[in-house]
Amino acid sequence: MCRNRFNGEDKTEHESTSVLVILFWSDRPRAFALFVQSISTQAIRIMSGNSEFLWYIPNDVKPGHRGDLAVEHHNSLDTLTEQAKALEEHGWKGALIGTGWGRPDTFTVATSLAARTTTFEPLVAIRPGYWRPAHFASAAATLDHLTGGRIRVNIVSGQDNLSAYGDSEGDQAHRYARTKEFMRLVRRLWTEETVTYEGEHFRVSQSNVAPRIVVRGKRRHPKLYFGGASEAAERVSATEADVQLFWGEPIAGVSERIERLKRLGRKLDRDLPPLEFGLRITTLVRDTTQQAWADAEAKVAEMAKNAGAGWNDHRRSVAVGQQRLLDLHKRGDVLDDNLYTAPGKYGGGGAGTTWLVGSPADVARSLRKYEDLGVTHFVLSDTPYLAEIRRQGNQLLPLLRR
Repeated sequence: MCRNRFNGEDKTEHESTSVLVILFWSDRPRAFALFVQSISTQAIRIMSGNSEFLWYIPNDVKPGHRGDLAVEHHNSLDTLTEQAKALEEHGWKGALIGTGWGRPDTFTVATSLAARTTTFEPLVAIRPGYWRPAHFASAAATLDHLTGGRIRVNIVSGQDNLSAYGDSEGDQAHRYARTKEFMRLVRRLWTEETVTYEGEHFRVSQSNVAPRIVVRGKRRHPKLYFGGASEAAERVSATEADVQLFWGEPIAGVSERIERLKRLGRKLDRDLPPLEFGLRITTLVRDTTQQAWADAEAKVAEMAKNAGAGWNDHRRSVAVGQQRLLDLHKRGDVLDDNLYTAPGKYGGGGAGTTWLVGSPADVARSLRKYEDLGVTHFVLSDTPYLAEIRRQGNQLLPLLRR
């Protein structure tokens, strides 16, 4: 049920119907309880056991990220450890840790949190150019060894302040060609004993990474996640990524992209296991649908009031995928059942641009629709981060795993 939020009305779309339903059931409490139980069971389909649920740790020097609490020591090791341990305690697999020049070093943060936890799996965002392939392959293999296989890697090719750390690159084609080589070479260093490679961007001779990555069941090495919606980015993902991450686009848009990536993988002779798919999105969950939408609207009103302060961490340059998100509000403030696009009007940025809003059942139902398309990796978040780790771990995850 969506409220008529933007036409000046306070009433729900089906208010008259709701009144009739209440009158019908008012003297049938037991029958009504059974009816609700029946439709709830049918409405909330359970996610498959293959799906994984991660959170997001902002890793920012500035407090108040995307509406988080602006408190002292917001990015101290104790604060971030509290979040990581809460993720363990509330059923989350791990968390994406963001990257970018001007933020704390992601790999250092991931290492520190892994050392203070036992099951938490950091999804470490890194950039080719900031790292050399052999250097990164060795560092990641070492951390994977020390943590017993808990490392995941998110390769980021979006533009950054490259000159600040002595890097440079050409146009988009050059950037993604370099990323493709980076990903292919890192994987070879993890899976082959001795590697000699000479490409356009990187070269190694008789390179042997130690310690070796331990094969754990079907996991041959840390999964390589990758994003991007441009043609150049999709060609890299189709041949080199283990998981393609999507921003929070409508169901139809994600479906279209999944099918395109599958076709592209066949066309380009992908020689890796089938590409997997993930969704990175904000999930605003409250006890009731009405409360969730009231809070979502209040957050957006605050964003408008403050010109999106604290929400613009993806505005250095607007990539193709980001522009797709920012344009969604032109199609309406709410798409699909409960995909809220209004945040993109006032700030947004990345996963902060569109939100799935509703009760735990509402949001679980929407996530299940993405899973029906083949999405099995979910990176969720909302602020305040710590409180929402607990709330959504307690209220949302059980619906997705029962």
